[in-house]
Amino acid sequence: MTDRYDVVIVGGGHNALVAAAYLAKAGRSVVVLERLGHTGGAAVSASPFPGVRLSRYSYLVSLLPDRIVADLGLRLDLRSRSVSSYTPAFRDGAATGLLVERAPGQATAESFRALTGSDAEYTAWQRFYGDLALMAEALAPTLLDPLPTREAARSLVVGAAGERIWRQVFDQPLGVSIEETFADDLVRGVVATDGLIGTHTSLLSETLLANKCFLYHLIGNATGEWRVPVGGMGAVTAELLRAALAAGAEVVTDAEVTRIDADGRTAEVTVGDRVIGADYVLSGVAPAVLDRLRGRESASPVGAQLKINLLLDRLPRLKSGVDPRQAFAGTFHLDESYTELEDAYQATVSGKLPEFLPGEMYCHTLTDPSIVDPALAGRGAQTLTLFGLHLPTSLFPTEEDLVGRYLAGLDRHLADPIADCVARDADGRPCVEARTPLDLEAELNMPGGNIFHGDLSWPFAEDGGWGVETDVPNLLICGSGARRGGGVSGIGGHNAAMAVLHMPRVVND
Repeated sequence: MTDRYDVVIVGGGHNALVAAAYLAKAGRSVVVLERLGHTGGAAVSASPFPGVRLSRYSYLVSLLPDRIVADLGLRLDLRSRSVSSYTPAFRDGAATGLLVERAPGQATAESFRALTGSDAEYTAWQRFYGDLALMAEALAPTLLDPLPTREAARSLVVGAAGERIWRQVFDQPLGVSIEETFADDLVRGVVATDGLIGTHTSLLSETLLANKCFLYHLIGNATGEWRVPVGGMGAVTAELLRAALAAGAEVVTDAEVTRIDADGRTAEVTVGDRVIGADYVLSGVAPAVLDRLRGRESASPVGAQLKINLLLDRLPRLKSGVDPRQAFAGTFHLDESYTELEDAYQATVSGKLPEFLPGEMYCHTLTDPSIVDPALAGRGAQTLTLFGLHLPTSLFPTEEDLVGRYLAGLDRHLADPIADCVARDADGRPCVEARTPLDLEAELNMPGGNIFHGDLSWPFAEDGGWGVETDVPNLLICGSGARRGGGVSGIGGHNAAMAVLHMPRVVND
C-alpha cells in the first residue's frame, strides 16, 4: 500500500468493489480499505451450521443491473424462483392460502378465486402489477444515469404506465393506494410487505417512506424479480472482488479507517498510524459513520428487522395441504395481512411487541441446493430464512423469546411442528441463529442495524448530480446511503465511480 492514490474507498462492501472495478478499469489508482478481515459487508456467505454456506445477512438479488454485470464481466448465476409467494391463512376455520406464481397463471387465478370467492381481486392484481411492470421498464434504466428531475421521472412513468400509477406510488401513502385497489385484507398485506422490508413506518404515513421502499422492491433490473444467487451471496462478492483486483485495484482488509479529511481538492484518510493521500475519497460506510470519521455529530438511523437462519432435516407439511416445496419456494408470508402489518407497527411505536409478529420466509435450497453439502442435501436437508418486520432497534435487547414466538406463529399453519424438523448439530443443539439490529451494528458497523444505512430517497432530484454527493466535491458516497442505494445492487458504487470519472482530473502541486 502506497501513501497516495487517485481514489481511496473506505469500506469493502459490494458497492465499494463495484466502484473500485470501474475506476481501476478507467486507469485510476484505487485502494479499498476494509475494517474486517474480508470484503463483502452484508453481502457474504457464512457457515453458522456445519455443512452449510448460506447468505447470512443479504440473501436475494433484484436491483443489480445487467449492465453492471456485463461491464465488469461478472460470472454470476442468479436463478429465478418458481413461486413468487405463498401466504397461509384460515377462512371460516379452514386452513387455506394464497399462491402467486412467478409468472401468474391458472394456479394463481384459482388460488385467488378459492380465497376470495370471486375473480375481482385477481383482475385488480393483474392490472396493478401489469402497470407497475411498465413503470419499472421506464424508470429502471435511469438508475445508472445522472438523477432526473421529478418532472422528468413523472413524464417517463406517466408515459409508460399512466397517471394512476404515478399517483399511487409517488403522490399518496401506499396504504391509501392499496385500499383503493384491493378489498381482501390478506391480498392487501401481500402487496404491502414490499413497502416495509427494513422500513419501520405506517402504510398510511404522509412521509411516503413505505412508497419509496415499495418502489425499489418493484423496479430492480426493469423487472422487479428477486433472484437467488447460486453459491450464496458470498459468490456475488467473490466475483466483484475478482473484477476489482483484475482491473488493478488494491484491496486491503483488517484496515480500520479512523479519520477522513477532505477540502474539495485533496483528501487524507487515516488508517492506524498511516495517513494516505487521495484526490477523491468514496465512502462505502453508512453516512452516520462517515460523519463520525469526519469529526461530526449525527443521529443514528433505526433498523427494524430480525433475521433468523435455520437448517431443517426436512420441510414441514402444511395444514392447508399445499406441497411444502411449493409453499416455501418463494416468499412465505407469516402474519402479514394488511391489518396485522399496521397493528404491528402501531404496537412497536408504543414500545410493545405485537401480538402477531409479521415476517416472511425463504427456502433457498429449493432453488440452489449447492449451499449445503451433498451429504446433507441427499438426506433432504433444507435451509430456511425468516425476515421479521417491524422490530425497531429500540425493542432490543428484549427478554422475549422472539425466535420461539415466530416459530410458534409458523406452527399455527403446520401439520408438523417446526421444532421436529429443525436439524441439530453434533452437540445436539438446534441449528438456529438470529441476527438483530444490534448484531448488525456490532458486526457490520451498521448504525442502528439499518439495512439501508438510513431512509430511502426518491430516484430523482431537482439539483441533478449522481445522488452520491456530499458537501465536499471530492468526498462521495458509494454505499447504500447513496440516493439510489439500498439492497445488493452495485448502483451506488457505479454512480460514485461515474461521478469521479465525469469530473475534471485534479492536478495537485
